[in-house]
Amino acid sequence: MATHITTCPLCEALCGLRVTTEGDRVTDIRGAVEDPLSRGYMCPKGAALADLHHDPDRLRQPMRRRPDGTFEPIAWDVALDLAGRRLAEVQAEHGPDAVAIYFGNPTGHSWPELLSLLLLQRNLGTRNLYSSASVDAWPRQQVSARLYGNQARIPVPDLDRTDFLLVLGANPVVSNGSAMTAPDVRRRLKALRDRGGRLVVVDPRRTETAALADAHHFIRPGTDALLLAAMVRTLLTAGLARPRAETRGVAAVERALRPFSPERVAPRVGIDADTIVGLARAFAAAPSAVCYARLGTCVHPFGATTTWLVDVLHHVTGVFDQVGGPMFTTPAVDLAALAGRIGQTGAQGRYRSRARGLPEFSGELPCVALADEIETPGVGQVRALITHAGNPALSLPNAARLERALGGLDFMVSIDLYLNETTRHADLVLPPTSQLERDHYGLLFHALAVRNTAKYSPPVFEKPAGARHGWEILAGLLEAHGRHAGGPRRWLQGAQARALGALRPERLLDLLLRAGPHRLSLAKLRAAPNGVDLGPLEAGRLAGVEVDLAQGVFLADLERLAATLDEPVPALVLIGRRSLRSNNSWMHNSARLVKGPPRCTLRVHPTDAGARGLKTGDRARVHNAVGALEAPVEVSDEVMPGVVSLPHGWGHDAPGARLGVAAARPGVNVNQVVDDRVIDPVSGTGVLNGVPVSVERVSGSEGKGGSAGAREAGGIGGVSASAGRLGRPRGKRRAE
Repeated sequence: MATHITTCPLCEALCGLRVTTEGDRVTDIRGAVEDPLSRGYMCPKGAALADLHHDPDRLRQPMRRRPDGTFEPIAWDVALDLAGRRLAEVQAEHGPDAVAIYFGNPTGHSWPELLSLLLLQRNLGTRNLYSSASVDAWPRQQVSARLYGNQARIPVPDLDRTDFLLVLGANPVVSNGSAMTAPDVRRRLKALRDRGGRLVVVDPRRTETAALADAHHFIRPGTDALLLAAMVRTLLTAGLARPRAETRGVAAVERALRPFSPERVAPRVGIDADTIVGLARAFAAAPSAVCYARLGTCVHPFGATTTWLVDVLHHVTGVFDQVGGPMFTTPAVDLAALAGRIGQTGAQGRYRSRARGLPEFSGELPCVALADEIETPGVGQVRALITHAGNPALSLPNAARLERALGGLDFMVSIDLYLNETTRHADLVLPPTSQLERDHYGLLFHALAVRNTAKYSPPVFEKPAGARHGWEILAGLLEAHGRHAGGPRRWLQGAQARALGALRPERLLDLLLRAGPHRLSLAKLRAAPNGVDLGPLEAGRLAGVEVDLAQGVFLADLERLAATLDEPVPALVLIGRRSLRSNNSWMHNSARLVKGPPRCTLRVHPTDAGARGLKTGDRARVHNAVGALEAPVEVSDEVMPGVVSLPHGWGHDAPGARLGVAAARPGVNVNQVVDDRVIDPVSGTGVLNGVPVSVERVSGSEGKGGSAGAREAGGIGGVSASAGRLGRPRGKRRAE
């Protein structure tokens, strides 16, 4: 038996793990108590790394689609040559933008793959780059770019030293932070209250975080910007503002916020005026305070302006860049400096999507434009797609439309561990090594951590013979595309691919560490397998730097926000939720994570349930103009009246997918009723929360409960991928 010290790569928390192995098997996984950041904490997903590694459904060799829609294994050299040839052919016939790239959340957990993917995109010359960042992260990045000059300068709550934590649209007890790396948030919040601090949660659902709070206030989904506007207005008109001397634009902000008195916004927000005033005053009076707002505040029609108002609140109260407030990290690899050197500080609107005219941000187009770009004919139409560690068929709005669009592509290649709801559409699926077969350094997430640490984790298992790491697959695609494109590309892309192989990620990481503010090296991190503690967050990173709050794009958007004060409140709106035992659209193929009562349920307030004749265990139909779905009902006063909740990331009943455990408890895809035409016009992100819906009981469903829509999955080794669309030729696809 052997024990390996490593880092969980599944989410942002960077939990330290001790993995025990015997031969090629994992026998035990526990939290590493010596880890300076996680200190022994591990959520249920950490233990499920063993399930992922040993999963018989995980692909271990390239798979090619047959003409009948089934899949067969092929050799790596054949697969990469085919992919390079088809991509080159599509671009030769239709232009560089005819190939699109989409990458998902796991790409960010493997920085070598992220950099290799961006290198491939630059060589392809396509503007059609999409990622999960435009689903829920762009508002934060764009506000940082405008206020601090760099999208990578993300303020992180000084969670371990604050006296007052206000949580909006976030559930960090379950997420362990998002844009805030904070393992074991439950313990950290208990420590906050033990030292006399206060926790207040504002959310349309009484979340696991709200259950620990001193106070929880229900808020109507999508009205966070109104609440913050009223809070900031209260502080400014009451003379309670104390901004830094370098803060600019406060007077302009005060003028723009005049329409948002607490009395005026209270009926729309669902929180009375006295409570709004009290919340603002308590925040300003605390010795230190921070507002943590995350996904729920980013995925509604005012995601960017809400995020801006969070920062305005911090600057007006003078807590920004102070101990216990929102602070900038000092990571071993300075991402902000790196972003500056490679020209990725966060420009917006340099070009627009072809079909809808949606602006790019930092070289990416909004994901809500992807189906448009595939379906709309003309010059630049997307005809081929590369996906990397992403499942847009489950993750993006208007799922039915995107499914149709994927089926109409000429060619599609996916780099993924599974044949899932998205990759079942691919002509080629190229599986990388598993998480335990590669090394790990949390480049992005050390830069978002509530304490400065650095940790390098070598692989637990050696790379199997014939397997390829994700970055090696991308290097192979780069070389193969250049070879088939011909001309100078043949030499240039071949040279770049060889350079990637010669340099190797660990050598580049060593250079980045040596150039960082702590002058570390890979050798020093190898000598400290549990990681290096670099100390708490440091105040004064903005000393002497002017910050102009009066950004025109946000001031102008306040007019749109004010117009919502007179809009009628929808009778029923849908919000999402997440579980500690779930990881977006994947990890549902782990039996230990999905066991127990069904979690893909529609939670309905007793008042709304009674009005519709619904009881726990019934099945309900959720529908609107976009689509419809059916889900089992769970009556609960956890959600406020007028709100229903359904988790995202489910819907594993797609024919042709190979997810045996998940297919047995598939749940439903919430994005079947989310409109890809409804966006936040400032950020370009889709609206996932506060979606107007109708809900009614499905006749004859009483007492049935369970998960919705289970269907048998197949599609590997000659099993038919589908009796329908997946079995038909599509577009001009040629995967010979």
